[in-house]
Amino acid sequence: MSTIKQIQVTFDCAEPARLAAFWCEALGYVVPPVPEGFATWEDYHHSLPPEDQPVYFACSDPSGAGPRVLFQRVPEGKVVKNRLHLDVRAGLGLVGEERLATLEAECARLVALGAVHVRTMLADGENESCIVMQDIEGNEFCLD
Repeated sequence: MSTIKQIQVTFDCAEPARLAAFWCEALGYVVPPVPEGFATWEDYHHSLPPEDQPVYFACSDPSGAGPRVLFQRVPEGKVVKNRLHLDVRAGLGLVGEERLATLEAECARLVALGAVHVRTMLADGENESCIVMQDIEGNEFCLD
């Protein structure tokens, strides 16, 4: 029997702090406090010599229930569709028009943060509606 009790989700990305800020807004997660004397993490990171600038940035669920999310800078850009994506459970327990309206409202909120609406998949009698989106670096995720 496994003793693993938690997971961390890790994204490869170009701008870890910026992507973490997006996902904090999307998920209601938080980042660690900014070091004293700096307005933002980006300001702090830019104050460091290039060799000391971090290649990772994390955010976490303030309740501790959800997994920690880590963003790591990689030199290459995203080329193909993700093999793994997040399902953001915005419509959990809702069905029909109420679910679709809730998903569309959340989609609009995330688009205002820089996400991209890819397509809406309407309920088909077997599956409920969901919305396919991309975050600010093009990583796919679903609102379901």
